[in-house]
Amino acid sequence: MMRFLTIIGILLLSLFWSDNSNAAAPISKIQNMLAKPSVLCGRFDQTKQLQGMKKPLASNGRFCVVNGKGILWRTLQPFPNTLRLTRDEIVHLQGERVAMRLDAQKEPTVRMINSVLFSLLSGDLGKLETLFEVDGSADATSWKVALKAREAALAKAIGAISLDGGAYVKNIHIDEASGDRTTIIFSDIKTGETAMTAEELALFAQ
Repeated sequence: MMRFLTIIGILLLSLFWSDNSNAAAPISKIQNMLAKPSVLCGRFDQTKQLQGMKKPLASNGRFCVVNGKGILWRTLQPFPNTLRLTRDEIVHLQGERVAMRLDAQKEPTVRMINSVLFSLLSGDLGKLETLFEVDGSADATSWKVALKAREAALAKAIGAISLDGGAYVKNIHIDEASGDRTTIIFSDIKTGETAMTAEELALFAQ
């Protein structure tokens, strides 16, 4: 779960806040189409089709991306749990209990992840391009992006990623090298300080 949600975090941050005037067209056009709110929250519906299984695994919940703080990814169904990614740590919460806490100062992997996340928050698309080959297309109101991992280890872990949307990301598709497939649909997008619930504000402060 950690690896998958970290990938989602990188994608969300890169597409919500990246701004690189030197990006190749149509990537530059796509970046100009994207809204760049300081706070963005919404619903996600995730379907994961495991290789060899007929019935996909479905889950849903809420996410919040907060500029300067990080990401909150709350799975509400079928089993509630929360992942919080901030500059200093990655925390996995089950209810009010901290199930796992990874300190960026002690864990090189967490330090690398957070370096990528917050470089993207500051508008450094170069971090994303060090991990992926980026290809995209856009028309007047919508866009599509395909990401291909540059390093073999990352490619083996996640395979191919494609995204589409308009002012916001609407869909993410991940085809893993193992044959597993994941689709995430984002909806009910809200922006600004009122987008977060009191509970979500408290989770960032926890």
